[in-house]
Amino acid sequence: MSPENAVPPAKQPPAGPRAEAKRRAIVKAARELFLRDGFDVSVEAIADAAGVSKVTVYNHFGTKADLFIGVVKDALDAPLGGTLTEAIDRITGADDLAEAFVATGRAWIEGTRGNPDVLALRNLVARELRRFPELGEAWHQAGPDRHHPAVSETLRQLTEQGRLDIPDIDVAVLQLYSLLPFPHLVFSTYGTGIDDDLTERLLISGVDMFLGRYAPHPTRA
Repeated sequence: MSPENAVPPAKQPPAGPRAEAKRRAIVKAARELFLRDGFDVSVEAIADAAGVSKVTVYNHFGTKADLFIGVVKDALDAPLGGTLTEAIDRITGADDLAEAFVATGRAWIEGTRGNPDVLALRNLVARELRRFPELGEAWHQAGPDRHHPAVSETLRQLTEQGRLDIPDIDVAVLQLYSLLPFPHLVFSTYGTGIDDDLTERLLISGVDMFLGRYAPHPTRA
């Protein structure tokens, strides 16, 4: 493992508005340089592009592998901002769960299809994992709960309300992700896409499958 990946992670990453601004600058610079140069890019180059010191980068992310995973997570979560976040927030108060999940899924899919960095970073991860297996370990340690915290929290709330019965949130998050945006990422990898009609059919049937799997079971007498 290179020295850049041997730096122990900070126990508590910096917090506060200034720290968050620096974190965003680091992620933005790292995304541009990783996509251009791959995982070989140095932390020093990323720090210079972000206008911060190497120490600041390590304080926020611990290792270059963790920074790489942070960049990928940021791209995957980009569709979860704005419209989708609002849709997720409405799910827990919706009278019709299926309708709310369909609306959320539609926003999630559209955000994914319209984000070119998602596909580019997925291809980069697949390529770099062969040379840097520590990336796979960093990704595994992140876990699906950290990949999509807004979705995880929504599923937890619905379970607490008794509207869904989900024993394993991590599994449910991955299942929902697999049913909704993931088919579009797979097809995009091969340079093609899914037309709007099939997209809608996949969306509606995927929500039906998910809610059917996690519908609360009637209490047995």
